[in-house]
Amino acid sequence: MLSTVAVTTRSTTTRQLLSTSSKRCFATVVNKNQASNIDKKYKVVVVGAGPGGLSVASTVSKLLGKDQVAVIDPAKYHYYQPLWTYVGGGLKDFKDSQRPMESLIPKKADWIQDSVTQLEPDTNHVVLSNGQTIGYDYLVVAAGIQVNWDKIKGLKEALGKEGVTSNYSPESVQKTHQFLQEFKGGNALFSYPNSPIKCPGAPTKIAFLAEEIFRLNGIRDKSNVIYNSFQDKIYGVDHYGVVLNRLIEERNITFNPKHELIEIQSNNRKAVFRNHRAQEGEEELITYDYNFLHAVPPQAPPTFIRESQLADPVSGFVDVNKYTLRHNKYNNVFSLGDCSNLPTGKTAAAITVESGVLKTNLIADLQGKKIKEAEYDGYASCPLVVGRNELVLAEFSGYTGKPLETFPMDQRKVSSLNAFVNKEIIPSIYWNGLLSGRWTGPTQFRKVFSHFRSSQ
Repeated sequence: MLSTVAVTTRSTTTRQLLSTSSKRCFATVVNKNQASNIDKKYKVVVVGAGPGGLSVASTVSKLLGKDQVAVIDPAKYHYYQPLWTYVGGGLKDFKDSQRPMESLIPKKADWIQDSVTQLEPDTNHVVLSNGQTIGYDYLVVAAGIQVNWDKIKGLKEALGKEGVTSNYSPESVQKTHQFLQEFKGGNALFSYPNSPIKCPGAPTKIAFLAEEIFRLNGIRDKSNVIYNSFQDKIYGVDHYGVVLNRLIEERNITFNPKHELIEIQSNNRKAVFRNHRAQEGEEELITYDYNFLHAVPPQAPPTFIRESQLADPVSGFVDVNKYTLRHNKYNNVFSLGDCSNLPTGKTAAAITVESGVLKTNLIADLQGKKIKEAEYDGYASCPLVVGRNELVLAEFSGYTGKPLETFPMDQRKVSSLNAFVNKEIIPSIYWNGLLSGRWTGPTQFRKVFSHFRSSQ
């Protein structure tokens, strides 16, 4: 049974939902909106139709009814991006990761198929690329993360050609397995950039799958598998990093920490890395020949967020309270997922729990209820694929670095059962549970299983 956020589902007007005190609170807001030439106004506007945005919009639109919730996103398709590791490894078809956006927008929500160019929290509106202005009483920012391909010189020009690929692109991910099968030996390079990224475990996963493919194809003895990362660890959570360290040693994968990919010279198949372990004041550039290269592009907050008053001045992501997911300055703004400055893993699994907390707090506001706000514990999960039938199920709090494992076993052990669940079962939960607003993470299951867990 999927855990849910308890909400009232009967049709209720906006006037009935707000308490008298809430009405007074919004009197000034309405006046400001009127002065801003709002083209259309909603009770709740959700920016972004990724997993976080759709989860919130699905639940809240059922509560408020038609014409009260808008979802703003220009994309024609929605992608289940965690599946792209399997697509790149030749274990899933790309079509399994893609659905038309129109089929996923909640029936009672309005889909505004456009991009946001400005966030104006002082006057409670957003500006679209077509010049229209959309007003709101509450704003939920779930706009994901911006992929900056041009931050690595030569990457855009090389991508998808002659052995250069990335599982972070819907186009090039479809080339990854082809290039791995065409690989006949030499250097297979894998990179991790100098920036936050979505799914931090993904660069490691494809390195393990590639090494396995080379073994199965009988060319492992001719292949150098090299993982160059800007990070100083193979994985940021030490509880699971020790397992990956053992596996890369067993499988003869070379790990070079503090190596940042800065240039691809596709004309002569060379990749240039900056060694951040060089002595202070010195710059050391190291050039590798490559026969296969999986590049992970640097990533950053979307420009319209970074340039807005909602941004954390240091990181540029939406500045929210890490427990309540409410903005630290604007009480009627919430954010979740990759575009927020929550100090935890930017993963779909994290969004499941974030969405439950956010919806509890937002709905209490909508109904004019005073509650002890729900709090997010930093939960994130990264199913660490280390082979086609091998997986280490990492579940942890990004706030503490300590495990938050669901099942009553040591999840650091490589498991074929968990590999099957991640590849065949979790996608269904994503499509049918998370996006519809019904799945808000494994917290309740963890509580049940905790009675059977022995200390590790």
